[in-house]
Amino acid sequence: MARITTPFTRESTAEQVIEGIDLTGRRAVVTGAASGIGVETARALAGAGADVTLAVRDTAAGDRTAEDIVATTGNKQVHVARLDLADQASVRAFTAAWDGPLHILVNNAGVMASPLMRTPEGWELQFATNHLGHFALATGLHVALVAEGARVVSVSSSAHLRSDIVFDDIHFERRPYEPWSAYGQSKTANVLFAVEATRRWSTDGVFVNAVMPGGIRTNLQRHVTDEELDRLRAAAGGDFQWKTTEQGAATSVLLATSPLLDGVGGRYFEDCAEAGPAEEGNGRRGVAAYALDPDSAARLWTVTEATLVH
Repeated sequence: MARITTPFTRESTAEQVIEGIDLTGRRAVVTGAASGIGVETARALAGAGADVTLAVRDTAAGDRTAEDIVATTGNKQVHVARLDLADQASVRAFTAAWDGPLHILVNNAGVMASPLMRTPEGWELQFATNHLGHFALATGLHVALVAEGARVVSVSSSAHLRSDIVFDDIHFERRPYEPWSAYGQSKTANVLFAVEATRRWSTDGVFVNAVMPGGIRTNLQRHVTDEELDRLRAAAGGDFQWKTTEQGAATSVLLATSPLLDGVGGRYFEDCAEAGPAEEGNGRRGVAAYALDPDSAARLWTVTEATLVH
């Protein structure tokens, strides 16, 4: 399959990639939409006329964001709903409350490089939030997604290059905990979800893609010191540059809305184009072969379903 390119680049903004697209009558959910690129993703969708729900842990922050988006776009169809992805009861409540079709789901929220924390079930927090929570959300909304053929965006990261899925010890019960390995594993899971969800759901018109938004200074880095960020930036090579939140949201918005991506799924994008294979010495760019492996994607889906039953 030929790699997909678009007229847009790493400098493009969410507003630019959605220009000319009319989302009137379309409904969207953006998780983690009270800060960072989630805000700009939601703003772009609302600006194009979509009915947007901000799915957030902190509803007070969500309300402030919604007011700002309404003020800047003039679209009053911006709603706030509580969603804690680390709490499966919260995810179930959100999906149970949803009524009618859902055209766009952007699985944007995340936890990055946190100290070792566990959910009440004993699940490692980054995997529980970044993968298990979003998996339960998307599968719980499946009927709504297939109603009119939705697009789902799974926000991953170049950090997926740090770790494949360690199936025999996903939750660091036996191996030493390392924050970046845990984050990387969860971000690989986000890509594998796009692969298997597309295989399962594309016949129903639902397509899922993964995205590396780029390096953006947001609340996502709250567990990371400035010194650590500087070290990571240096390790990424001399061409590393921070993106604005508007630029960071661009690829998510492109995948969620552009006619250029009609019928496209199971792929990994960065800088508004499909990424090539990761290569040694190429810093943060590209996608690891293990993140697109269909056998691993199918295995992760089965393991995830079994995990969520308990």
